[in-house]
Amino acid sequence: MMLSINSPTVAVRRLSVQDYHQMAESGILQPDERVELLEGQMIQMAAKGTAHSAAVTRIERLLRHRLGNQVLLRFQDPVRLNDYSEPEPDVAVVQPNTMLYEDHHPTPSEVFLLIEVSDTTLKFDREVKAPAYARAGIAEYWVLDVNGRKLHVYRMPGTDGYQSEAILSEALTIAPLAFPDCVIAVRELVRSR
Repeated sequence: MMLSINSPTVAVRRLSVQDYHQMAESGILQPDERVELLEGQMIQMAAKGTAHSAAVTRIERLLRHRLGNQVLLRFQDPVRLNDYSEPEPDVAVVQPNTMLYEDHHPTPSEVFLLIEVSDTTLKFDREVKAPAYARAGIAEYWVLDVNGRKLHVYRMPGTDGYQSEAILSEALTIAPLAFPDCVIAVRELVRSR
């Protein structure tokens, strides 16, 4: 029989962001190890497939062209949600920072939009990351399902998760909440057929 880590009889020690950084500094975590910290747990990140990489490149080109210097785009870099979470979303659209966040990772108040590209991680991105991002107060979160050719849009964060979720087909358009004039067709984000 397997016990759930949520069982009241099992004590779980969560790692803090400080613990996580100390593990990296001391060599416990290797520099090329693909892990991220989410709610006190180290999560092994999935390998990037070609569809995933191509979608991230499409998103980069599109957002760079449409938003320019209004934002700073970060790709697979940490965002500090709280003392126990420092995930590395595929795309973070954040406030410009003269130091380019050299002194800290962006925090929820500095984030306009987070995007995860899912080719093999759709369930995790929707059922684990979305609630964590909502609890941290990330205003808007998108999950691009490259296989299903759909965009999951999460808005109105709260302690119980996002209050609004829409699933858009490739025929529809969307604009980030912070940039309502930046209209994007979902088909621009998914791979061509």
